[in-house]
Amino acid sequence: MSVRKINGNYNFISENLKKIRKEKHFSQADLIRDLNLMGIAMYKNDIWRIETNQRIVKDYELWGFIKVLKINYDELFKDVEKKLEEK
Repeated sequence: MSVRKINGNYNFISENLKKIRKEKHFSQADLIRDLNLMGIAMYKNDIWRIETNQRIVKDYELWGFIKVLKINYDELFKDVEKKLEEK
């Protein structure tokens, strides 16, 4: 099975996730620990690949990011329209 991209992107939240995570003073290890405590199994490489736009994000991972970082959906998807318009 081939993973599809849109405008060269595997996900639209990569930059926002990294920015928010750092603003909240979460290391990748901190984020992984809290996600694992919620039952969402992830590894440091998973977060790195998401933040560098090399991996898709599953819906339950997205939900976990929102809960752990105590943010809302709109914060993760800020400026997505720009990525959709890129060629």
